[in-house]
Amino acid sequence: MSVIRKQDIQKGKKAWEKWLNEAEVQHIFQAPFELRIQYNPILDKQTWAMAVRYTLHYMEIQHSGEGVELRVAPWGAIKILEGPASDPHNLTPPDVIELTPSVWLRLASGITTWNEEEKSGHISAVGDRDNLSAYIPIRH
Repeated sequence: MSVIRKQDIQKGKKAWEKWLNEAEVQHIFQAPFELRIQYNPILDKQTWAMAVRYTLHYMEIQHSGEGVELRVAPWGAIKILEGPASDPHNLTPPDVIELTPSVWLRLASGITTWNEEEKSGHISAVGDRDNLSAYIPIRH
C-alpha cells in the first residue's frame, strides 16, 4: 500500500514546498547547528502530514526494496532498500528505522545530516542497514 494516495501527490508536493519555503524564510539552511537540529516550523498538521507522506513516497520510489522499514509516525511507513524481507510470521523486516516527522523532514531537506541527528539521539534504528545517510537528502 502506498504511503500517499495518487490524487494527493500534488497536495504533498505543495506541502513539502511550503515546509521548505518556511525553512528558507528563516534562513535555517545556513543556521548554526544548535538551531538546525531543533528546527520544527509551526505549520498545520495537514501540511506536516502531506510533506512527510510526499517525501516518503519519493524515498520509496528512489530506493525500493523490502529490506528496511522506515517509520515516520504517525504519518507513514515505507519499505525500502534491498535485503532480507520480513518472514511470513512477522511482517516487520529485520531492519527498522523510526523517526519523528521533524527529524525526517530535516534529514529529507538536508538541513541536518544523519550523523548529526544520530549523535543528538534523534534516531531509533535496529539492524545492519540502520544508516540512511547515503540516500538523503531527498532528490526529485
